[in-house]
Amino acid sequence: MILAEEEWRARTLAHEARVDALVGDHLERRRAGRAHPVHDFLFTYYSFKPSQLRRWHPGFGVVLGGSPPHADWAGYVTGADGVTVGPAVVEKRAATVEWVRGLLAATASRPAHTGCFGLHEWAMVYRTTPGDVRHESYPLRLGHSGTDEVVEAHQIKCSHFDAFRFFTDSARPLNAVTPTRELQPSLEQPGCLHAGMDLYKWAYKLTPLVPSELVADAFELAAEIRELDMRASPYDLADLGFEPVRIETTEGKRQYVEQQRAFAERGAVIRERLLAEIDCQEPAVTGRG
Repeated sequence: MILAEEEWRARTLAHEARVDALVGDHLERRRAGRAHPVHDFLFTYYSFKPSQLRRWHPGFGVVLGGSPPHADWAGYVTGADGVTVGPAVVEKRAATVEWVRGLLAATASRPAHTGCFGLHEWAMVYRTTPGDVRHESYPLRLGHSGTDEVVEAHQIKCSHFDAFRFFTDSARPLNAVTPTRELQPSLEQPGCLHAGMDLYKWAYKLTPLVPSELVADAFELAAEIRELDMRASPYDLADLGFEPVRIETTEGKRQYVEQQRAFAERGAVIRERLLAEIDCQEPAVTGRG
């Protein structure tokens, strides 16, 4: 596929404008030295910088005609028809692409399980005391004892290793499973909020082999999921404009599951798009043929 200069310039400008709108508030806060317990997560937990998210890549197999700046970027090569991602990138990323594909395919093959009610965030502060929680600037809605009671009144069903690893020592034995990094492909399921957020991670880890529009789509989904994740958490974030989803109540559980299912559906679309991008690169990227 060859993109004329007019086409790739238009896509570049559209992508840059979109990302500027998405990350502008974060950059302003960063300049002012202000932290945000919800939105900063996408820039602190995940390692992709705003400047990297803003840089437009066409994806594997797309040739850019004319005089694109990509000619001077690492990983790109210039041929008779224009500039494209070079074979060195394909070779270097082969193992990563294969692992990501396996995880995404395994996750997509399972039904979306709901009913965890976001209790992973509660398990991260279970049996803590004041001064011993991550977001110390924001109070727990039910206090420490009330938070502990909610945890003890429910079955914790967290299947995601990168959430489970932040559980307190007291909370880990309460979980229905014991996720590990090695078990991630066999445990991850599409209803998990963190699996939905991590679609952004897998998308940017595949850069520049996937189009940047797909990475931005995954970022937008992750940002919205993060809001639900923290609205359903034990923290009182009302001063920041986040109305709590009170998962300790029947109505709160209903709200959580409803939104969880909607995010699972949107995540499934992005997951399938990532798989399609990977599969159209075979055998060059994965070594299959």
